[in-house]
Amino acid sequence: MNRLDVEQFDSLLSALYEACMDNAYWDDALEQLRALFSANYVTLILKMPDSQDEDDLGLMVSVGDMQDSGKVVYFPYRHNLTPFVNQAPDKVFTEEDLMSPEEWHDSPYRIHWCACNDVYHVMAVDISTQDSGTLRFRLTRPENSEPFSDNDKALCQFLLPHIRRSLNVRNLLDRSQTLGSLYSKAISRLSIATVLIDENGQILEENVFAKEILESGDGLKIVGGRLEASYPSDNRELRRLIKDAFEHKRGEGEHALPEAMSVTRPSGEVSLGVVVESIPSTAWAEGKGQPAAVVYIRDAVGKSQASNEVAKKLFGLTPAETALSVQLANGLSLEEAAEALNIRRNTARAHLRAIFSKTGVRRQTELVRIFLNSVAALGQGDQEH
Repeated sequence: MNRLDVEQFDSLLSALYEACMDNAYWDDALEQLRALFSANYVTLILKMPDSQDEDDLGLMVSVGDMQDSGKVVYFPYRHNLTPFVNQAPDKVFTEEDLMSPEEWHDSPYRIHWCACNDVYHVMAVDISTQDSGTLRFRLTRPENSEPFSDNDKALCQFLLPHIRRSLNVRNLLDRSQTLGSLYSKAISRLSIATVLIDENGQILEENVFAKEILESGDGLKIVGGRLEASYPSDNRELRRLIKDAFEHKRGEGEHALPEAMSVTRPSGEVSLGVVVESIPSTAWAEGKGQPAAVVYIRDAVGKSQASNEVAKKLFGLTPAETALSVQLANGLSLEEAAEALNIRRNTARAHLRAIFSKTGVRRQTELVRIFLNSVAALGQGDQEH
């Protein structure tokens, strides 16, 4: 096996695990592998193109003397031409393991795809992962260099579990971040404001709806970076809810229900609904400044974010009927909705009768209820604020 001292090994492992936390660090990890194996290119193919779809592109990160070195990029690749397909997973191989030197030299794949990039010697492994199928890892050298040796293959095989582990962690983090983003968007589409706070009540993060509510200062506001209510009595109750959330969080084996309150608004509008809930964490994740509670805020008079197109499909309504339903869901009377839509009252009444018939309800209040409780708001694209 090639010599790999402790400092090199430590540096390479650090780079691999940094890469699993942030794709921007694959550059360093692959560059270290390139230097270790005296390669001119190191490539990690994250996704192969669909051979049945000419417009489908693969996804890879590669380092070497090339444009976009170290960046995750899309690429076209007719991989049905390569001789390196259908190899046993997690087993390092070279071109010499698959064919004679003469066959490789005359290979159309080498001539058309490799020669132009000064690629001749190839060492490769198809890495199996838990959730992303097989990822392809390739190291190459130019023709005037030594072929990859058995020692090179042994070293690559030795490093393979660490590379695979890094890729698996990256996949898990990507999935977690994607789900978290979807849930966050779903909450936003339901017009629910969310505020993350630490143990001192300092605001760590807020979504766009929370930002709007807090900037208005109507019921809730930010004072010295902390969440506060407009009126002293409400503020004392809010402080109590936050304190209780953290005390329950520290309790052994306790599972406390979220606490709620209404917050009076100086404008006279309907009170804000507030729920405070502690965020579970493991003992290893304790620490000052960590988000430990979330405050949910609902503005009962806020406008519905329902998608007209989705609502139309859900209830079988015409565009005009959908527009009227949205106005009614936003709290307008039939007369006010007719004025907002610039239609006659008789026309609005005719639309309402048709809506009742299609939705199976008999009263306007029922219509508003089923509209607000539907999934229509979840079909809305990202909101621009």
